[in-house]
Amino acid sequence: MALSEQSTAIAVPKLGAERQSVGARLLGTSAFRVTALVVAAFVTTAAIVVGVLFWQTNNLLTRHVLQGLSQDRLALEEVWRGGGAQTLVGAVAARSKTTGPGAPLLLLLDAAGTKLAGNLERWPVELIDKPQGGTFAFGTGEGSGHSAVGVPVMLPGGARLLVARDLDDQSQLIDRIRRLFLIGFGLLSLIGLAGGLIASRLMLARVTQITDTGRTIMAGDLSRRIPLSGADDEFDHLAANLNLMLDRIEQLMSAMREVSDNIAHDLKTPLSRLRSRAEAAMRDTTGSAAHADGLARVIEDADAIIQTFNALLLIARLEAGAVENSSETFDLNELMHDVAELYEPVAEEAGQRLSHGTGAPLTVRANSQLIGQAIANLIDNSIKYGVPSAGEDAEISVGLTSSEQDIRITVADRGPGIPLDDRERVAKRFVRLDQSRTRPGTGLGLSLVAAVAHLHGGRMLIEDNAPGLRVVIALPSSLRSSRDGLQ
Repeated sequence: MALSEQSTAIAVPKLGAERQSVGARLLGTSAFRVTALVVAAFVTTAAIVVGVLFWQTNNLLTRHVLQGLSQDRLALEEVWRGGGAQTLVGAVAARSKTTGPGAPLLLLLDAAGTKLAGNLERWPVELIDKPQGGTFAFGTGEGSGHSAVGVPVMLPGGARLLVARDLDDQSQLIDRIRRLFLIGFGLLSLIGLAGGLIASRLMLARVTQITDTGRTIMAGDLSRRIPLSGADDEFDHLAANLNLMLDRIEQLMSAMREVSDNIAHDLKTPLSRLRSRAEAAMRDTTGSAAHADGLARVIEDADAIIQTFNALLLIARLEAGAVENSSETFDLNELMHDVAELYEPVAEEAGQRLSHGTGAPLTVRANSQLIGQAIANLIDNSIKYGVPSAGEDAEISVGLTSSEQDIRITVADRGPGIPLDDRERVAKRFVRLDQSRTRPGTGLGLSLVAAVAHLHGGRMLIEDNAPGLRVVIALPSSLRSSRDGLQ
């Protein structure tokens, strides 16, 4: 009962105290941070790749322009060498009439600086002191500025020839690539961040379900479970495992409450009886003999209480695997016969017959004391609760069989048995089918048997003996030290 009161006293944080704005919660999720990092890494990598491509494209276009300039220069120099100045003037005039992308820009001046031919009106100021050439600005008929790259050619007699190419087409292409780059990466970043927000919202919704369920459970509602979305994703797998864990916790909590109630009920009676007998002995005035008898009864009750706690402690140690490594090699068949012979007089006094067959030696390596205690508990339970109805044979049989799969110790009686629905429950501590709890016992016998079987890697089976009950301790065949004794 105290356990229930403590569980309801757990402080549960207020939901409103931790509520944040939706935007802040979304931006703070791991999904958004991971998505943002992935997008940032992708954009950075793509920027480097596109930057390299942009640089290579610009270099390629520049080399193409310089190659065109070189070809134009060589062609005009060849015309001048073959036909002289007049022929060069005609060639420059003819080439200057060419229009469209890639058309040459030409200017031919005499020694006095007078224009002889060409589609440029003046010698660029930027190239006056640059015999190697370079870029310059020039105006068109509309008066707008353009950029070009040109190479001066000094001719004999002081004449000058400027061979140039318009860079506007290249500049426009580069600008277009730059704009596409910026727009593309802007859209990519926005789409990536939007995807991160959507993923964050979905993940946050699932995490919020888990968190809200946890808060409800902490508030005392152990029946709540995490809902599944049906997507069979990792969140559904996590929720399913958490629900299994919650089922197990609820079972353990219920078992602890039941154990607490049973302990309180089972120990209240002997403690009250112990106190009553001690008071009666103190009030008795007949002499020391009465006092001694009262103290003896008190000691008996105290021993029963101590025995109950010792059984609880042993079961806890067995379930935790904390029993000392005291395995030894012994004959299991002989141990079973010794325990059965020890209980034969007790069974006869209760009006029952205890039978145990004889078989070949079966050597195993296990804890003989615990195995013997488990067999004794089963026989003692059969004697106490396996009393048959009128007309039935009052026999308790103890047997041992072994096979390649396992080793089985069986104790069967002809009593009323255990209903099918209660067979799993009776293995729990302090569980007794006698609701009035007037019969002797603590409800720990089968719990101890199950713990001993589990410690040795086996299990306890409760079966119908038609009529009666048959309890089997199934141990793994790996405990067998010899192949002798297979039956």
